[in-house]
Amino acid sequence: MPMMIQEMMWTRPPQQAMAKNTFSSEFRNIDVDQYNEDNYKDDDGEPQSPPIGVDEATIVSLMNAGNHADALKLLLANAPVASKGKNEQAKDMALNLVLKVLLSVNKSQMDQIISSLDKTQLDVLMKYIYRGFERPSEGSSAILLIWHEKVYNAGGVGCIVRVLTDRKRV
Repeated sequence: MPMMIQEMMWTRPPQQAMAKNTFSSEFRNIDVDQYNEDNYKDDDGEPQSPPIGVDEATIVSLMNAGNHADALKLLLANAPVASKGKNEQAKDMALNLVLKVLLSVNKSQMDQIISSLDKTQLDVLMKYIYRGFERPSEGSSAILLIWHEKVYNAGGVGCIVRVLTDRKRV
């Protein structure tokens, strides 16, 4: 081998200088236990006053007029979204109204209604669908599965992931 190549193979690269402050213990002052998931507490914020929400008579009159889409949009826009255990009475009343609307819609109208909803309304609707699965009634599960399939087709996997990871429930 030529001498120059041999020298290049056996020479060491220059040593990197280490940080001058290697004996610092500042990093030990951080309390890493405060970031533990078990210590997480939801922000209480201001005390929740019961929301006015949507009147049942308004929803029933819209349904009787055949405006299921408007009734559903009104309910989704005024959904009482809060952490689990808060405002349960208002959330239960809203769930009953949403289920009443969902169960009264014909299958042929579902696609038209879902296409008129935006992303946030689809997420809230998916929350109500999952909440409806928690409380099955006669024949509701089959219809909710149809709604779930159609909302999934419109919102994708992201809709499901956003609903399942959100701490606020309907």
